[in-house]
Amino acid sequence: MSKKLEQLLRRQAKAHVLPFDPDREKCVLFDFTEDNPELQGIDPADTAKFTEYVFGKMQQAGSRVGLGGYKEDRSIYRHSGLFAQGKVRSFHLGIDLWVESGTPVLAPYDGQVHSFQENQGIGDYGPTIILSHTLEGLQFYTLYGHLSRESLAWPAPGQAVTAGQKIAEVGNSTVNGNWPPHLHFEVIEDLGGRSGDFPGVCAPEDREEFLKLCPDPNLVLKLQALDPKG
Repeated sequence: MSKKLEQLLRRQAKAHVLPFDPDREKCVLFDFTEDNPELQGIDPADTAKFTEYVFGKMQQAGSRVGLGGYKEDRSIYRHSGLFAQGKVRSFHLGIDLWVESGTPVLAPYDGQVHSFQENQGIGDYGPTIILSHTLEGLQFYTLYGHLSRESLAWPAPGQAVTAGQKIAEVGNSTVNGNWPPHLHFEVIEDLGGRSGDFPGVCAPEDREEFLKLCPDPNLVLKLQALDPKG
């Protein structure tokens, strides 16, 4: 990541991609690495059981949002061949916000629709929208994955959006790649010519390359739950 983009995002006010502030909730921080013993008895391929685990933890905590895990080397992708084509991919490049399906998704900044498509397949994004933003003369992108199919009914490339505008809704497991409902939020400096899709997970050996392209989304969200020291 360029220092210029990092500094730009740090200067911006806290932005929101959900209609509520997770910092005002009792957030559940999820650990989807091999170090979490709770995952030993859970098969991510069993969507119902995985959903029961995720939302059960949130219910126990009295929370409507769970968070995780930029730069997390996850074990939960092993159920899908999508992440084993060539290099095995397990290093997460975005932030996941685990919320009920139907939860509105908001644009964090003014911008425009870059592209959108339905990325089908077990473990994939399902319906996906990418926005383009230009702040202080610097262009970058934000990606929203695991949306509802209805979320793709309105956008057109180049269509303007404003900060705080509803752009989508979180999808359910029948359309979102067979995941428990959540939003994958990612910031991308350079799409490299891609449209409607961009890796949200890379091989651990490629992480330095992708971290240069994908800065910490919490530079946008500024959630204390993910960065207690600010």
